[in-house]
Amino acid sequence: MSKRTGPGFTLVELLVVIAIIALLMAVLLPALNRAREQAKIIACLANLKQWGIIGLSYAEENNGNLWSGGANGYAVTNSQIGFWWIAQLKFKDQDWKSNKIWFCPSAKKPMFSEDGTPTGQISHFSAWGIERKADLATALTNLALPQLNENGIAGSYGINGYCLNMNGTTLSTGSQNWKTINAKGGATVPFFLEALRYDGWPVETEGAAPDADTAVWGSNEMARYAINRHRGYNDVLFLDGHARKVGLKELWTLKWHRSFNTSGPWTKAGIALRTGTWPEWIRGYPDY
Repeated sequence: MSKRTGPGFTLVELLVVIAIIALLMAVLLPALNRAREQAKIIACLANLKQWGIIGLSYAEENNGNLWSGGANGYAVTNSQIGFWWIAQLKFKDQDWKSNKIWFCPSAKKPMFSEDGTPTGQISHFSAWGIERKADLATALTNLALPQLNENGIAGSYGINGYCLNMNGTTLSTGSQNWKTINAKGGATVPFFLEALRYDGWPVETEGAAPDADTAVWGSNEMARYAINRHRGYNDVLFLDGHARKVGLKELWTLKWHRSFNTSGPWTKAGIALRTGTWPEWIRGYPDY
């Protein structure tokens, strides 16, 4: 039998206390992790709503039209020009240092440092950038576009490129783009969302990336948005101004452009058209 030799605990009592604490931690930690993740999602959605206000403010000053990727009134005929919509933002909104709503709380570290060297942070928890003014100056000048702020651009959100006010005869140059903040059916149109690049033009036949960390600058543009930062969800701002978390596979059912097939091969409705299978990292999440 254990005997007390003073006012302290016996070894058995200490072991019992440690076991109780371990048990409580095992019970409480999952709940704490869920609460922490929920707080990140709420903050992320709040950031996206602020981007909605920025887009609305621009549209109100430009007859309801969204950015074109060129200067105001620029006749956009080159699909490359759409990439530079950020250059039309006000400097304070471009600047990744002063505009903190560029970053999801789960993805704050850019892939490149301020001197242009890789940070070693290349994953679905990465922020894209930093892209500096000096690196983009030639392209911006050649396209007669506004310049960037001195600090450059970086973030963990991207625009749906089909929302840009671009002209042209193909999807990439804007014939099916929404162009305006007042587009009919905006509640189903993704506007801003978590992304591994500041823009993208997804196609319904594109599947998910082979693994969660490979989709950055590749040709699969849907994979730029189908990223697993929130346990099977992506936070999305819609063109009508509301924001919510969207299931990763649900992204294929959204109305990205006017003729986007929301019953394509990666949806439940279009499963008969599918020629491949979901990669393992996304396979277990709900279908839509």
